[in-house]
Amino acid sequence: MRLPNLLATKTGRLVTFFTLYLTEGIPLGFTATAIATQMRRQGLGPAEIGAFVGSLYLPWAFKWVMGPFVDVLSSDRFGRRRAWIIAMQGLLVLSLMAALPVNFTTEVKLFTLIIFLHNCFAATQDVAIDALACSVLSEKERGLANGVMFGGAYLGQSIGGAGVLLLIPYTGLPATFFFVSAVIVSVTVFIALPLKEPKGPPREPVSGPAVAAAGREIGRFCRDAFRAFTRSRAAWLGLVFAIMPSGAYALNLALQSNLAVELGLKDSAIARLNLTTTVITAFCCMAGGWLSDRYGRRKMLGLFIAGTLLPGLYLAWEMSRHGWIMPVAQDQANRPVPAAALVTAFWVACLSFAVFHGLMYGTRTALMMDITTPAVAATQFTAYMAIFNFVISYSATWQGLAIERWGYPQTLVMDSLFGIFCLALLPFLKPRPSVTPT
Repeated sequence: MRLPNLLATKTGRLVTFFTLYLTEGIPLGFTATAIATQMRRQGLGPAEIGAFVGSLYLPWAFKWVMGPFVDVLSSDRFGRRRAWIIAMQGLLVLSLMAALPVNFTTEVKLFTLIIFLHNCFAATQDVAIDALACSVLSEKERGLANGVMFGGAYLGQSIGGAGVLLLIPYTGLPATFFFVSAVIVSVTVFIALPLKEPKGPPREPVSGPAVAAAGREIGRFCRDAFRAFTRSRAAWLGLVFAIMPSGAYALNLALQSNLAVELGLKDSAIARLNLTTTVITAFCCMAGGWLSDRYGRRKMLGLFIAGTLLPGLYLAWEMSRHGWIMPVAQDQANRPVPAAALVTAFWVACLSFAVFHGLMYGTRTALMMDITTPAVAATQFTAYMAIFNFVISYSATWQGLAIERWGYPQTLVMDSLFGIFCLALLPFLKPRPSVTPT
């Protein structure tokens, strides 16, 4: 049976990029939610889990490094982007299979290293997918396509996180590695392999070895990024803003997985929580962008960032009130039983945080576009997005350490305090003047 080339039609292109982004979201949801939850159940501490979750996002902060390699080391015969996508999907599966026999309770460093490489492959695949999208989508298709792509990523995170947690009671954890791999292989076989990527425009001749040429491109990116950030006050203040947490983060990272297990939530309940918060965040991303268009970008972003602080502070107060301060080991004798009111407070905090985090996320991206200089837009905006991923990585790491040293309430308060500092920069992040055609 000959499978169709989905790039040949508009509907096919939308299906292609939806499913390709699905393969980015599933492994991230699987590792950041399902695996992190099982790590806590099997006795790993918040610091180890925080470092693990932090490592998941680090490759996404430096994915721009792979851009020149994807551009230079490519084949017109197999498709300049298609070949990279297929290769990275194969490596995603191989790395999952390599991680399967590793006991993450006794060999957490080895397991983290393998999953770190796994995310390097996923981030490189993302570079190739975005490059393919830029080359095959018409201008009229790009808005809808981007919405569909991020929808696929969020759905993938739900499948890899909530879906796997629901499967574990019936199949056990090892079988879910095969489930995630099977989904990726299915997309490779039925979507990526049949694609016929259009032949790109002639490329400029590369002088010297291809790897050296890619290295020169990386150096050029760094120089261009530096120049972009020094072009205006808004640009370099945007850099400072990007490197700071945009509000609270803890209820979206390892703290949530740790606390859900400690408060006695079953895997099915954690799955429902993950699915609900993911859906809420996805819809609020779109709502945040719409509200910022209507009522002003910086004003709305300031309100949304402030809103992310409230759920964490509320949960910190409730945990202090109920005396749930330090992490509780899973094998501890006479483990305390959380009050029903505390479990309810945890749910309320997580769901309300998802609302404000989604509103913030959709608005923040638009603001960074506002302050980006058009002449260097690709470089400057890419750098901003990379730094945002780096913030997620270091936030998950320090929060895991803080939980073990100072406890949950103090970590939540610190998370909120760090998140409020960025508000001082918002008045100075003025959009670049729009140019009216003459």
